[in-house]
Amino acid sequence: MTIAVLGIDLGKNSCSLVGLDATGRVVLRRRMRRETVLAFGAKMPPCVIAMEACCGAHHMGRALAAQGPAVRLMSPEYVRPYVKAQKNDDRDAEAIAEAATRPTMRFVALKSEAQLDVQTLHRVRDQLLG
Repeated sequence: MTIAVLGIDLGKNSCSLVGLDATGRVVLRRRMRRETVLAFGAKMPPCVIAMEACCGAHHMGRALAAQGPAVRLMSPEYVRPYVKAQKNDDRDAEAIAEAATRPTMRFVALKSEAQLDVQTLHRVRDQLLG
């Protein structure tokens, strides 16, 4: 089982993972707790790890990128068209993995903690002044 792209749908407590091989066929489906995703990522051979961009994804992405794999974050609005049938966590993870394979997909750069802090301050300021 060689995984070329691993799509992760982040949840509050558990995450859904879907692995695609080089041909785009699903070779892995798993649910695991957030804590175990990092340990699982450390054991993975080199591959692309894809997630929808959110604050939690930036944190998880930095931790996974430190272990070596390429991490790609995408805006949820760009992933939505790839969800098949009824929306659930497993299908979201598969859509994330599939969207990451598209040559025209636009990715979001991983943000540092400092960048996320500044972004939060701007949001709070806008809410107070708005």
